[in-house]
Amino acid sequence: MIHNVAQGVQSFTSNAFLVEGERTVLVDAGASFDAVSAIEERVESLDAVVLTHTHPDHVGNLADVVAAFDAPVYGFDTTQDGVERELGDEDTVAMGDHEYVALHTPGHKNDHICLYAADAGVLFAGDLIFQNGSFGRTDLEEGDRDALIRSIDRVADRVDADLQALHPGHGPSIENDPYSHIELSGKMARQA
Repeated sequence: MIHNVAQGVQSFTSNAFLVEGERTVLVDAGASFDAVSAIEERVESLDAVVLTHTHPDHVGNLADVVAAFDAPVYGFDTTQDGVERELGDEDTVAMGDHEYVALHTPGHKNDHICLYAADAGVLFAGDLIFQNGSFGRTDLEEGDRDALIRSIDRVADRVDADLQALHPGHGPSIENDPYSHIELSGKMARQA
């Protein structure tokens, strides 16, 4: 089961997805809300936190979550504050009841990864791909439009066209033909 513990929060935050199952994992910690209480409403413990990237809106609650649950933090770049364990390109991590592969997808931020479980048909897209052709900003430090386009193309090539769910870093999750949103994001990023 996947639940966005940041759903309904009225402050600037990323989504924070609780992936329940054999290994309970939080994908991104969000910011500016009581993530610990939101997590405790659903589970008693966390096995890990996995970060799609380390922008403040994705890691603002990280210290509180780690203090409350003593969970190790995985991310692409262990030189970033809070990231304890490296999750390199093509490395796998167990989340819920599935194995997810980390895909290094820079363009929005250098340490950005997407997480994909082919058997579950689930993609955590971070701030690379959003609904309706939206895509991650490239006007921030480390932003690079050409790299972002290559990253979207990589995800489009890697993910099965029968993808079941796309969980972005912001906005609603997409469960109705999510692959078409990946394709549209690639087209829109080229036109912008």
